[in-house]
Amino acid sequence: MRVEKYDSREEWMYFRRGKITGSRLKEIYSKRDPDKRKIGFYELVAEKLGLPPDDGETAMERGTRLEEEAVDRYAEVSGKEIDKSLLIWFRDDDENIAISPDGVIWPHEAVEAKCLSSARHIEAYIKKNIDKLSDFEAIPDDYQMQAVQYFIVNDDLQTLHFVFYDPRFAMYQSPEQRKKNKLEFFWLDVKREDVQPLIEEYLTFERRTMGKVNEIVNQLTF
Repeated sequence: MRVEKYDSREEWMYFRRGKITGSRLKEIYSKRDPDKRKIGFYELVAEKLGLPPDDGETAMERGTRLEEEAVDRYAEVSGKEIDKSLLIWFRDDDENIAISPDGVIWPHEAVEAKCLSSARHIEAYIKKNIDKLSDFEAIPDDYQMQAVQYFIVNDDLQTLHFVFYDPRFAMYQSPEQRKKNKLEFFWLDVKREDVQPLIEEYLTFERRTMGKVNEIVNQLTF
């Protein structure tokens, strides 16, 4: 065993990056499925690539700061006209079932922009470009239901463009790397037919849940 001593906590923290430590093992290892990649795996990849820490910025704060820029970037690259108005969609037969689109390409397309932690960002990239999963399967698990919700609310929606943007990747790649592999910006196209069984399953669940909520509210207010 090799032992090294550091003069400051900052230096100590720096040399921990990209390594499996005792506190991180739980974020990497799944007892149920040892081959399953947990978030700690993608954090290690991001650190090995030289990405800086997130500096305490929450996903909501990062999204507020960067999502409009992400939608604009998609509009520029795709050449599509995107409505970025502050909208809420409500399902025709139940206004309790709703979604707030980041962008709309009328009448059959929408845009959802995600400016996530570097680990979540690279998780989606790896699943699509290295693991070769479908576009929907490449979306991190925490956000797949949100993608399906677009189709649940809007029966006319045919395609959701799920955009990922993290400009930090551009800053920490060489020009040669960026030319070969633009990690900072990409998108996944989810089609209605890709998620049709989930649309039906989740819609049934949401209707049942709102029925129970309304029943309890009525008992408490009347």
